[in-house]
Amino acid sequence: MQANRYVPIQPTIATDLIGTSRLVLAGVDGMTDVVEGMHRNIAGLAPIVGQSRPGPTRGITGLVYRNIRRVSGLVGVGLDLTLNHLEPRFAGRQLGPGQDAARSAINGVLGDYLVASGNPLAIPMQLRHEGAALTLDRESLKAAFANPGRRLVVLVHGLCMNDRQWRRHQHDHGEALGRDLGYTPLYLHYNSGRPITENGREFAALLELLVSEWPVPVDELVIVGHSMGGLVSRSACRWAQGTDYQWPGRLKAIVFLGTPHHGAALERLGNGLDFLLGISPYSAPIGRIGRGRSAGIQDLREGNVGGPCTSDLGKPESPPPGARYYAVAASTQAPGKRTPLSMLGDGLVSPRSALGQHPDQRRSLAIPSSRQALFHGLNHFDLLDNQSVYERLLHWLGQS
Repeated sequence: MQANRYVPIQPTIATDLIGTSRLVLAGVDGMTDVVEGMHRNIAGLAPIVGQSRPGPTRGITGLVYRNIRRVSGLVGVGLDLTLNHLEPRFAGRQLGPGQDAARSAINGVLGDYLVASGNPLAIPMQLRHEGAALTLDRESLKAAFANPGRRLVVLVHGLCMNDRQWRRHQHDHGEALGRDLGYTPLYLHYNSGRPITENGREFAALLELLVSEWPVPVDELVIVGHSMGGLVSRSACRWAQGTDYQWPGRLKAIVFLGTPHHGAALERLGNGLDFLLGISPYSAPIGRIGRGRSAGIQDLREGNVGGPCTSDLGKPESPPPGARYYAVAASTQAPGKRTPLSMLGDGLVSPRSALGQHPDQRRSLAIPSSRQALFHGLNHFDLLDNQSVYERLLHWLGQS
C-alpha cells in the first residue's frame, strides 16, 4: 500500500465555485427533463395509472426544450473557462467552516453523482486533526504531532456532516477523551453520499495505513461513530475480515452514537413516497427528484453496511476479537411517555435501531445491556455534546 495514495487534496474556493456552477447547471438540465416529462404526458393524455409516454416532446415544444439544454451547455463551458482563468486569484484561500458545512451537505445528498460526474465538490476520504488534513506517512505525522500517543481515537461523522461538526456548544468528544484519558483524537472526513460499503472499504485501508505509519507503536485504537459513521465503521470491520490488516488487533472498542443499525424510518418513508409518485405518469417525473438522492442516504433505509462477511450467518454480528461494541440511543420523549412519534426516538433513529436490537438474531448486534445506554429528552445531534452522554463514554472507555 502506497502512503502517497492518501496525500490530502485540499479544496479551495476556486474549485468549489467551479463545482457549484456545474452542479447548478446540471440541476437546470434535470429540472428541464422533469418539466418536459410532465408536459409530454399531459399533452399526450397519458393514462392516470400506468407507464409514462417514452421519448422527448416533438415539434416547437421539443425545440424549446432542446434549446434550453443547448444554452445551459454553453453557459457551463463559459463559466468553466472564466473560473479556471480566475483560479490563481483564489490561490491559498481555503474553505471556512460554513463553506465546509455546505460542501458536506451537498455530498451527503448527491455525493455518488459528484464522484461519477467528476465534480470537484466531491470530498475525498481523509483523516484530519484540528481541521487540517493529514498526510499519512511517518515523517509528516511526526511533524503534525509533537508528542504522538500510543492510544488513538478516530471519530467518524454522520450523513451530510464533517469532522469540524464534532465540536458543538464548545464541546468535542474527541478532544475531551484526549484530555481525560490520554487518547490522540483523529477525525475521518468523507463523502457521506457514497455507498456505505465503499466508504467502509476505503476506511479499512486508511486505518491500516494510519497504524503502520504512526510514529510510535499503536497500543489501542477506539472508533466513535455518530449516525451513519457507525455503519461505515462496521463496514470497515467487515472489509478487514480475512485480510492481513493489523489494525483490527489494536481495536478495543467501537462506540455507536445514534447509529441506525436497522434503518431509519424517514428514509423508508421517502422510499414509499417514491413508489406512490411512480404509479401515475403525471407524478412520475416529480418522483425522479426524490430518486436522485444519494446511495448513502438510500443505504440508511435498512442500515446496509455491505462488505464481505465470513462469520456464521446463524449468529449475531460481533466486533473483531478483543474489541467491544457500545451503543448509545436517544429519545426526545420523557421517560415512560409515548406518543405517535416515539418510534422516531431521537427524531431520526429509533432506540431499538440505535441499540442494535432486532427480533431476528441474525441481524441483532447482541450488545450486552451493560454496554447500552438510552438517554431521554435528547435529539439526534444532542448526542454530540451532551455531558451525560460524554460521561458514559468516559466510563466505558476508562474501563476498557
